[in-house]
Amino acid sequence: MLTLCGFAASNYYNKVKLALLEKQLPFNEELDWLGETDMALSPLGKVPYLRIDDGRGLCESAAMVEYVETLSPSPALLPADAFEAAKVRELCVYLDLHLELVARILYPQAFFGGQVSDSTRERTLAQLDKNVAAFAKLARFSPFVAGDSFTLADCCAIVHLPLVSAASKIVGGRDVLADLPVREYLARMAERPTVQQVNADRKTNTALMMSRYASDKTPA
Repeated sequence: MLTLCGFAASNYYNKVKLALLEKQLPFNEELDWLGETDMALSPLGKVPYLRIDDGRGLCESAAMVEYVETLSPSPALLPADAFEAAKVRELCVYLDLHLELVARILYPQAFFGGQVSDSTRERTLAQLDKNVAAFAKLARFSPFVAGDSFTLADCCAIVHLPLVSAASKIVGGRDVLADLPVREYLARMAERPTVQQVNADRKTNTALMMSRYASDKTPA
């Protein structure tokens, strides 16, 4: 059986977890905080990573969801048509690299009590504005982010878009996704049992993570 390692406060962990749940594949979960990872399976010490029965592993979420997709033909999270499958992967890259990774620069101030400089804030928001405008030309939200079926792009969008929205609003005073139908999309997705499970587990684990973070900052 597959074992998903990491912690459920991580959006990339939840990207893989959502794919596993949507594929209806059996899997175990192993709680590994940063600094506790198996460096043989995740050489950079990042989460998530996936342990396979024979001891092999995968450590990049993009590779992990692609592998998960190959394990069962149904339900398919990539279209059968090669071009349409490539368009789904294109959206995944936009969501991972051009939206979430850019917004991540704001996370220390948005979520962890840190601070980013004024120049960093303005530069990041400007880059997000540019990237969101490009993403809007690709995303369909009809009703799913890539079209009429749930795909790997939704596994990315469901876990990333709330963070992009919240971080830009908290740090920059405005939601960079406000002109897109993201709120309605996320409300639709929240009706899926798989998404409800991911969100519930995320909330529980986030509370645990924040309590650990607070205790680490408490003077001895």
